[in-house]
Amino acid sequence: MIRLLADENFDADITRGLLRRLAGLDLALATLHGLEGAPDPDVLAWAARHGRIVLTHDRATMPAFGHRRWLDGEPLPGIWVVDDGMAKGAAIDQLALAISCLEPEECKDKILYFPLR
Repeated sequence: MIRLLADENFDADITRGLLRRLAGLDLALATLHGLEGAPDPDVLAWAARHGRIVLTHDRATMPAFGHRRWLDGEPLPGIWVVDDGMAKGAAIDQLALAISCLEPEECKDKILYFPLR
């Protein structure tokens, strides 16, 4: 089962929509786990320790830090970068599809960008 961590700036409407759509979804919020204001490497390290894919809108730095973890041989359960200009309903649809169809092992060491093309 896919386990997620929404970073502190991830759209709350999307997380609420996912939780409504997918009963039993294991979605943690960075703000509830002491990660508010934490640098990206710390968020990624926490996600790795807890086996969670990071949900983010941060195209600027999060993928680069994820790539650095991968190059350094550190665990990376995955990063899902959602375009912040994407319609919320479309984001929920695409994320729900990915959560339903993918296994955690398929996401390991990968960065996915939404919208899917």
